[in-house]
Parts: sequence; C-alpha cells; structure tokens
Amino acid sequence: MTFSTQFPTTVGALTLEGDDRALTRVAFGAARAPQGDAEAVAAAAIQLEQYFAGERMEFDLDVELDGTEFERRVWDEVRAIPYGQTATYAEIARRIGRPGASRAVGRANGRNPLAVIVPCHRVIGSDGSLTGYAGGIAMKRALLDLECGQRRVA
Repeated sequence: MTFSTQFPTTVGALTLEGDDRALTRVAFGAARAPQGDAEAVAAAAIQLEQYFAGERMEFDLDVELDGTEFERRVWDEVRAIPYGQTATYAEIARRIGRPGASRAVGRANGRNPLAVIVPCHRVIGSDGSLTGYAGGIAMKRALLDLECGQRRVA
C-alpha cells in the first residue's frame, strides 16, 4: 500500500509518497494517497530535511522510477548532475546519445516523479535561462540558490 505525507520546506510544501520498499513520488501540492508513514517516506523526509538545512548534497534512498526507458535514461543522467551545478537540456541529450532530443529531454524532465530527489531543477536552457519546472520558476531558482548557499525563499 502507498502512503503519503506532507513535508514543509523552506521553499514550499512537498508531498512524499511511497511504501516500505521505495519512494515513488515527490511532488508539489496535495497528497493523493492515504496519509501514513511508510519506511521509505520517513527516510525521504529525514534526508530532505538535511538537504534543506544545507547538510546533505546527495540522496541515498531506495526509489522506484516509473517511466519509459528513455525517461529513465534522462532521469539517471539528471541524477548525475553534481549538487550546486547545472546542465542544459542539450547536454543531457548528448550524454544519453540522443543529441537532437533536447525537447524530449525537457518532456521527460517534466514527467520526473521525484522532484528534488531527481534534481531536474538543475537542468537549464542552452542560453542559461531557467525554463519550465513543475514547482514554478521561482521554486527552481530557490532550489538552485539553496544549493549555491544563497538561501533565497521563493
């Protein structure tokens, strides 16, 4: 059974969903699943608290990423972007061997089921602009600022 919890952060509330095996969803907005405290959700809450306090730069969680093979390749590459750094959609496309697939990378990024954990906020436009983000551009900016030590709240 999937459980969820609301998690307050310095940049707004997140909903964490999962079970005792894996974290399955981190999203902005209201919970969809019954409220509860599954092991994976509790572990994610602890690590997210550390992340927002500036004490954690990488997540060590059991996750379940439900997506196409292409989406999972994109998300794996996004997870490889180091804390405090960014990559462009075009760079991600090149890294997965699909240099013409920048827009498809953007769509996959938009379907990321694990916001913050799979740090799609670190993916930017080729011109350095902040583009589309499920939590909004202000949230994307706030997460990037947090990682750069600027702690500006959205």
